[in-house]
Amino acid sequence: MKTIAFSWRFLWSRPLAAALNLLLLSLGLASITFLLLVSHQINSAFERDLAGIDVVVGAKGSPMQLILSGVFQLDLPTGNIPLAAVQTLQAHPQVASVIPISMGDSFRGFRIVGTTPDYVTHYAAELAQGVLWRSPMQAVLGARVAQQSGLKVGDTFSGAHGLVSSVGAGADAHEESPYTVTGILAPTGSVLDRLVLTSLESVWQVHDADAAPGDKDRQTRAREREVTLALIEYRTPLAAVTFPRFINTTTGMQAAAPALEITRLLSMLGVGLDVLRALAGVLLLTAGLSVFIALWGAVRERRADLALLRMLGAPPRKVAGLLLCEALWLALLAIVPGVLAGQGLVALLGWALQLDKSVMIGAMAWPVELLGVPALALGVALASALLPAWETYRVSVFELLQSR
Repeated sequence: MKTIAFSWRFLWSRPLAAALNLLLLSLGLASITFLLLVSHQINSAFERDLAGIDVVVGAKGSPMQLILSGVFQLDLPTGNIPLAAVQTLQAHPQVASVIPISMGDSFRGFRIVGTTPDYVTHYAAELAQGVLWRSPMQAVLGARVAQQSGLKVGDTFSGAHGLVSSVGAGADAHEESPYTVTGILAPTGSVLDRLVLTSLESVWQVHDADAAPGDKDRQTRAREREVTLALIEYRTPLAAVTFPRFINTTTGMQAAAPALEITRLLSMLGVGLDVLRALAGVLLLTAGLSVFIALWGAVRERRADLALLRMLGAPPRKVAGLLLCEALWLALLAIVPGVLAGQGLVALLGWALQLDKSVMIGAMAWPVELLGVPALALGVALASALLPAWETYRVSVFELLQSR
């Protein structure tokens, strides 16, 4: 206990140097914490939104664009596909379930998605208020949509044409076709939280209203309904080998495998994460060097104190332990602000993404990987203190007195 108390006093005998070392070490730990949390939450968001979706079928174009637009609602869709073709897929022997998705409008930046109740069931979402839609022009709000819009069950609203509009009314608003809120979903942490869900018929009805009665275009839409894409779950894992090829070669549609495209996306993001990891490593290395220089300088400056401790009977290991404890104090003091600063940066990023109606991250999380941060802090501190501690251990009392 005396060694721990002495090391605390030694540490703060030079407050400016101690504060600088503490700041550098905390910044390095905050960077590592930020990277660990962002990687964990992005992977968790992808796994959560992709659960049970084996393939996405839509119009031909970029497969990654199809996945980002259909699963994560982050990109523009590649086009529309015939509803009849999607209904045909439901009878395919390799298909277990098909969830049609129809997009095109938004409400205050949140996408209005026409679908079936199976979409809500797929994510195991529960209603916090009200009921699911039962007829066209009824809508269910995701938790974040309800929170930011202030709408309640029974309220009405109008959608706006396009998927990136930040307003619910205006020149492009479908004011002649208002929706009625029938329910609000409980928070799920999935893509549903930032969507307005309604029936496929609602989406068709809104856009049919743009055409005048008797218009040929309106009649054509009634005969040839379209959806944006379909989320499909396989009946057997073997379907992953043959079903996408069947869609891509025998139909005018495209099949994109989420697992493959997300692996490609994460590999592209990995370059940026590697750069951030390198910067975090530089910060930690700088902190380690700073701690080493401080402790090495302390050995030189405290020779008189060390000589006195040795003359009073302190063994070499206890004197060397003072420096090790001093480094451990720095590590322990840096862990809490470093981890909290990393959590704060992730929360700030989550707030920015929330404003952009993007992937949900930023909630306080404590993944197992975060346990490596304290271990890393202690390791850097101990590594920085080993040489100064060894120098203190091996020097004799006579040399200490001579250098006084």
